[in-house]
Amino acid sequence: MTDVLFYHLERRRLEDVLPTLIERSLERGWRCVVQCGSAERRDALDAHLWTYADAAFLPHGTDAQPQPERQPVLITLSEANPNAAQVRFMLEGLPLGDAAPYERVVHLFDGRDDEQVAAARARWREAKAAGHALTYWQQDEAGRWVRKA
Repeated sequence: MTDVLFYHLERRRLEDVLPTLIERSLERGWRCVVQCGSAERRDALDAHLWTYADAAFLPHGTDAQPQPERQPVLITLSEANPNAAQVRFMLEGLPLGDAAPYERVVHLFDGRDDEQVAAARARWREAKAAGHALTYWQQDEAGRWVRKA
């Protein structure tokens, strides 16, 4: 059974939240794959993860670069898992065919985007029907994560 987490972004942007979640995953010794819906988003995240904080460094690469299997964090457009990641981050409401290879699947969605909210609800139903352990996190007024379900 895979842990499937949903992060409902309301006060902070994906670019502000994703690096911290990746850092925590790497601290646990997990490799990560981040699946995007477009090459533009992939390339923007690639640039962002190099510069998001002066005192931080996230080793990563993209599926457009050579040797994706060597990357501790891989940003990709496909459902493949060439770096043998234990954690998969799903962006933009993308569906995931098979969660079984992962310890954790994390869906991040923008609460101000009706299409992403609808997609997250569909992903929740799919994960629940598949018998995965589900957790739903929402930001409070101060921007902290509060477990809602």
